[in-house]
Amino acid sequence: MHKLISSFVKGTVPGVLISVVVAVAAQFLSDHYGAPAMLMALLLGLALHFLAEDGRCAEGINFSAGLMLRLGVALLGARISVDLLIGLGPGLIVLVVGAVVLTMIFGLMGARLLKRGWRLALLTGGSVAICGVSAAMAIAAVLPKNEHSERNLIFTVLGVTVLSTVAMIGYPILSKIIGLDERATGVFLGGTIHDVAQVVGAGFSVSQLTGETATVVKLIRVMLLGPTVILLSLIVRSLDAGEHRSEKRPPLIPGFILGFVALASLNSIGAIPSVVADILGDVSRWALLVAIAAVGMKTSLRRVLDVGGAAIVLIIAETVFIASLILIGIAILT
Repeated sequence: MHKLISSFVKGTVPGVLISVVVAVAAQFLSDHYGAPAMLMALLLGLALHFLAEDGRCAEGINFSAGLMLRLGVALLGARISVDLLIGLGPGLIVLVVGAVVLTMIFGLMGARLLKRGWRLALLTGGSVAICGVSAAMAIAAVLPKNEHSERNLIFTVLGVTVLSTVAMIGYPILSKIIGLDERATGVFLGGTIHDVAQVVGAGFSVSQLTGETATVVKLIRVMLLGPTVILLSLIVRSLDAGEHRSEKRPPLIPGFILGFVALASLNSIGAIPSVVADILGDVSRWALLVAIAAVGMKTSLRRVLDVGGAAIVLIIAETVFIASLILIGIAILT
């Protein structure tokens, strides 16, 4: 037993430590220069790809990319509660849920039109529709793996982070141009921007009411992560295509999604104090930051660039599609 523990520590700790160091460096750059922490972690990780190539850090980097991802997504559930749904109202709930579903369907149709695979469609569509990087990583964990899996994940993370940052700057200006009031602007920002941090930044840059509304709407989208991943897992397992029979099938319901649902349920009944929920939210953010640093180190930038122009067109089209849907919905409901 002692030998096993010693072997695990020697093989895993160096890679975990370098992943943590990259995450801390990314957060430092974010705090001091205003760049998105996830984007910085990804770019720094890509620059350190050589550490994951059969070195002493490789095992720990793989460990961080897997475990930290699942921990981060599971702990997101501590920020979710049924009260968020009640406060939003039935009309906006239908609008947000409908936009998520239709955006993912649009992604699948767009990928077919552009002759891209369904895995990439689910990754990009899910990340645009739900919650950016977190959704991309959660969906990637339940999709069958192939030689393009890591490349597609890194491309999606990079794409949604860049687009989310552009939206954080541009969407408040667009909202003012088209004459949305503070609450409608919050619905638009929360219903369309990909990552939570950028939603908060954009919303509170307008007003307190806009920031609070945008955050609530965004967390409704985050709430859909669990059901979406469970549904995708069930669909993937039911596929009868021969290409999947030789692959290791994902579990029926991934453990990290069960954790997400359990924490969301506990938070909905008030069993998680707000202080504890805030701490778990911070741990979740750091775990995802470490995971994306590790995923970046595992991936060659050259392979990411091989994804092609069609994939870029797809993720931009999905972003424009969900923005258009939300604006149409706001126009109908107000």
